[in-house]
Amino acid sequence: MKLNIKEAFVQLNDSPDEILLLIFKKLSNFEVLYSFTDVNKRLNNIVHDFIFTNRLTMTTCSFDGSPPPPPINPVLNRFCSQILPSIDHQIKWLDVDLSSMECILLCTNYPNLYGLGLYSMEKETALRIFTGERFFFECFLND
Repeated sequence: MKLNIKEAFVQLNDSPDEILLLIFKKLSNFEVLYSFTDVNKRLNNIVHDFIFTNRLTMTTCSFDGSPPPPPINPVLNRFCSQILPSIDHQIKWLDVDLSSMECILLCTNYPNLYGLGLYSMEKETALRIFTGERFFFECFLND
């Protein structure tokens, strides 16, 4: 018997929250947020939980063995224009790399951000971003 997408979604949506949390924890936070944000109110509440929003890894390399998020511009555009601004107050840590860094860092304010992992970045880029009006940090870079 072949299961179509609509039937699969109905079965997924009929699952208890605890089961959905177990399933979603097996995916990267990026995938969960991108795939299930704004699908419906129930899934939106689940994926906006602190478990999925406190630390986001948006790099082209993976730290936990999972595949990296796709570097597709429409995906990044949606993340920067819709998803990140809706969860910016929940994000405590961001891992980003050069390919998506400026869009991610400049699309919203992150009032509770206390950690930032920057990967594949050149010194000039860091100085340009972090010595402007929006961010001001003393940059300590290894040469």
